[in-house]
Amino acid sequence: MESNVIWIIGAVIVAAVVIIAFMWRQRRHAHLRQRFGPEYDREVEQKHDVRAAEAALEARARRVDKLHIKPLTPAETASFGAAWKKIQADFVDDPKGAVTQADRLIGEVMRARGYPLDDFEQRANDLSVDHPAVVTNYRAAREIALRHARGQASTEDLRRAIMFHRSLFDELLVTPADPNTAQPRTPVMARRH
Repeated sequence: MESNVIWIIGAVIVAAVVIIAFMWRQRRHAHLRQRFGPEYDREVEQKHDVRAAEAALEARARRVDKLHIKPLTPAETASFGAAWKKIQADFVDDPKGAVTQADRLIGEVMRARGYPLDDFEQRANDLSVDHPAVVTNYRAAREIALRHARGQASTEDLRRAIMFHRSLFDELLVTPADPNTAQPRTPVMARRH
């Protein structure tokens, strides 16, 4: 009879461990899905494996946690804001040049915030940790810029690239440390083609 009790206790313990592990994985899954938004789905699609995708997203978060991302000073924010207004004004006469300037300005803002300017995909991955809602736009703007370099982007494409850059630019200028400076804007989400 004692052996039956031991087996029952063992089975209960194993069941409890399995349930706890399952609940932990579900909570982790929900947390990552919420934190990374569309980037979560993109990573799962690329990796074809939820566990590998989640590990990659967690590695991104650890990498960015080690960076010294900092808010912009009020002077930097004002300077970058003025530069953006000039880019928007220049778009009317020179859409191609404005897109190039916008991409360059995004890089300057990222550098000022403390993001390393490694290759494009690493920059996008780093941005996805704190700005998951607009990193899709950043990638779409990059795709348009590459088409533009090959002479395959229309003026409408360039307009969309500026809009995509603008959504990231707005998020990079506003930091959690200073949320009151934000002007509420609805992020422009990239459409998949």
